[in-house]
Amino acid sequence: MIDKSLIDAITSYSENMRHNVAFVLGAGEHQKRAELIDFLEKVASATDKIVFDPAQSDDSLPSPISFSVQSLEHGDARNTGIIFSGIPGGHEFTSLILAILQAGGHTLKLDEGIQSIIKRIGQPLNFQTYVSLSCHNCPEVVQALNQFALLNDHISNEMIDGGLFQEQVEANNIQGVPAVFLNGKPFANGKIDTAKLIEKLQDQYPDLLSAPSEDSPALEQQDVTVIGAGPAGVAAAIYTARKGLKVTMVADRIGGQVKDTQDIENLISVPLTTGSHLSSDFEKHLAEYDITIKQHVTVKEISETEDENYRIHLNTGEAFTTRSIILATGAKWRKLGVPGEEENIGQGVAYCPHCDGPFFKGKDVSVIGGGNSGIEAALDLAGIVKHVTVFEFADSLKADQVLINKAKSKANIDIITNAATQEIKATDGKVSAIVYQDRVTGETKTLDLSAVFVQIGLVPNTEFIKGFVDVNRFGEIEIDERCRTDRKGIFACGDVTTVPFKQINIAMGEGSKAALSAFEYLVMQ
Repeated sequence: MIDKSLIDAITSYSENMRHNVAFVLGAGEHQKRAELIDFLEKVASATDKIVFDPAQSDDSLPSPISFSVQSLEHGDARNTGIIFSGIPGGHEFTSLILAILQAGGHTLKLDEGIQSIIKRIGQPLNFQTYVSLSCHNCPEVVQALNQFALLNDHISNEMIDGGLFQEQVEANNIQGVPAVFLNGKPFANGKIDTAKLIEKLQDQYPDLLSAPSEDSPALEQQDVTVIGAGPAGVAAAIYTARKGLKVTMVADRIGGQVKDTQDIENLISVPLTTGSHLSSDFEKHLAEYDITIKQHVTVKEISETEDENYRIHLNTGEAFTTRSIILATGAKWRKLGVPGEEENIGQGVAYCPHCDGPFFKGKDVSVIGGGNSGIEAALDLAGIVKHVTVFEFADSLKADQVLINKAKSKANIDIITNAATQEIKATDGKVSAIVYQDRVTGETKTLDLSAVFVQIGLVPNTEFIKGFVDVNRFGEIEIDERCRTDRKGIFACGDVTTVPFKQINIAMGEGSKAALSAFEYLVMQ
């Protein structure tokens, strides 16, 4: 599970630790315990800054294959609240490494405003995060909650490998990951970023949305504030920074929807990359410039100031003024809006086939949508599940022909066009069938299955801006050929706008255009 290259990487990373950490095992016997001990011994062998004694155990930990990460600052052991139940390999290996580094004193990745919010929490928050080791979205949630635990002794987070704790998975009716429980009750399910975790906490504990502490430095007036960090937002931030302007970027995460994309084969000059790799490249490129980045933060409101500038109000309670704004908030998954969808999210209704597909191994599933994302999802699922049925509302598929050809070559993929989804049915809390109408004959049909993966496009993220700038009937921000909105000093770009063809290449170009327009506007003021 751990080869020499990973050991060498841990040795290198450990140079950033300011003090030691320790692994402490849970007590008892389990068939996987020896494998876990071997795993932890190999990790600890990479550096003398990691202490592990398999003879010592803690019977307060959840299981014999659970272990906690303790901080040994000044030689005293401190429980960080970080627990791993299972062997954190796969995508969760990164979560373990970050937990080690951060428990060892390495700088946390959270925005200072968010850290201030988490530190103010006074009640016990015990998170349990069920994951699949093949899920590429799960580590983001685990890593965020681990940092919450490090910031506040009232908070703990237990990563639970669903593959090793099937009884818990079945008892909690979990059919999608990440599945987060808070103090024993469902809290969040499916793909969710740090900003949304904060919002959900603020919904449950409204007092968290108070003014930031007096220690939080106020941000001076900015020339440009870019809201969003997908391809359009990143291009806009880099182009404005290159003009010597004071630039702040506010985003829930760098990469936006791109981060959830698997293979990208149409980025000009790059034959093949992945969404996670491209997002990482975005982050590296942004770091080359003097850009203030407030990541994992959301904008709650924009207001005008008396001097005809704007004031940005964040969900952290912070606020600052800016001379201009570039809106690049992108889009989110579109939902079907049929009975049985909302109530069965995480119980068989899913939006990420890569994350939740493994839960339906050997079962029949469906994909709603015949565009590129839908056919790509069907192809991914075909290698895991027993059978995939693709439903397309129109009379033909909209995906690229090369993808259609691949799908038609698979014996376990069926494609049904002219199909209007009517309802998603569930039995004993789990999806059991889909009801659809044949749009040609008008006949209503039912297909028994275990999961419905919705892939019907995107909805622009304009909730916070509606009524402030003009949007069309689809919720897209109206812009002209220079990315200008109807309000002076506010520009928009990318998938959130009326620009046709939602593509990475186009979004980058639109972001660059919006930046040049903003610069021109500021120069002329």
